[in-house]
Amino acid sequence: MSSAHRARAAAPIVRALATQLRAQLQASPSPGLVLTSTASVAWATGGASPAIDRTAATDTVWLAVPADPAVPCTVITTVVEAPRLAAETPFAELGWPVVAVGWSDPGEFVRATETVLRSGAAAIASDGHPAFGIDISHDVLARRMALTAPEIADLRSLAADATIAVEGALRAWRPGDTDRTVAASIAAHAESAGANTPVLLVGGGDRLRRFRHPVPVGVVIEDIVMAVLVAQRGGLHVALTRYAARPGAAAALADRLAATRAVHAAVLAETRPGTTGSALMATLDAAYRDAGYPGAWREHYQGGPIGFAQREFEIAPGDVTSPWWDFPLPDTVAVAWNPSVVGGAKDEDTYLVTARGAELLTASTDWPTVDCGAVRRPDVLLVTDGKDD
Repeated sequence: MSSAHRARAAAPIVRALATQLRAQLQASPSPGLVLTSTASVAWATGGASPAIDRTAATDTVWLAVPADPAVPCTVITTVVEAPRLAAETPFAELGWPVVAVGWSDPGEFVRATETVLRSGAAAIASDGHPAFGIDISHDVLARRMALTAPEIADLRSLAADATIAVEGALRAWRPGDTDRTVAASIAAHAESAGANTPVLLVGGGDRLRRFRHPVPVGVVIEDIVMAVLVAQRGGLHVALTRYAARPGAAAALADRLAATRAVHAAVLAETRPGTTGSALMATLDAAYRDAGYPGAWREHYQGGPIGFAQREFEIAPGDVTSPWWDFPLPDTVAVAWNPSVVGGAKDEDTYLVTARGAELLTASTDWPTVDCGAVRRPDVLLVTDGKDD
């Protein structure tokens, strides 16, 4: 899917937000909004410009969106990036002028935004940038969670590539390989497909059983390996977890994995448009209790909506002060729940949730699965090396 196609789908939503904002602030109407974060800019531009610094909270590309629908959006970037954007992005096709500012003074971005929107920074809305007076980050996030058809198409494609990367690496793993060998295989496949890996965990053996986040450290894995991937492309994210093991190690973890799958199945069954965060947290709490691990949600992040961030928001049971506590899920949203229990077991995949139900996006074509009530979940891939297990 082209970035121009996605940008055309996002542009009316972004424009409506700017127009709505102007109507809401009648006493001091805002001239528009500016999007500055990597996630928000990727959403509004269709992922037209991959992030230069993948760790940066503020992008090198900003999008100024006037509240007046007759005035085009304007892209603001540095003199370094402007030639590339002109040559390789659809901004000219979309009718969005590109304004280049100096790279050495971050204040130039703010001043250029004031010029484009013809207002001082105090009256301009943003996705949380501290230089601007009106913070509408909550509204931006709420709107970008509602995925459009072009975004869904790109998410499906990314999910397929991410799944192949993880499962291919685990199929190639043999006892005696290191965790870094597995991680390198996953990263290489992801990068060759134009994706990057903001989260990549690979661990096995005692480290898997002891640590919830076994980062690759170069140790040899002999009996069981877990790979966790969050892949990002065009601003969109997907997440999945898979296991491969020798039969004995798989059997030793079977009960714990069954518990995480039961929790996953329970919360997934309640994840539908209109469901609130508080209802989903209550489901998680009850599901852990029913699985024999009461209160285990306290031990690790539980996941939730995914899209233009690896977790669009994340809350816990009882987190009543969160702005997402009573937030109803939109009609079309991606989720990546991440239940886990002590001892090395977790269960994670990315689903698209609509009124028709939950569609597994990180789906395998040839991977062992196990029945978990209304859904089937990935099982452990059994590996033998000719030795007694």
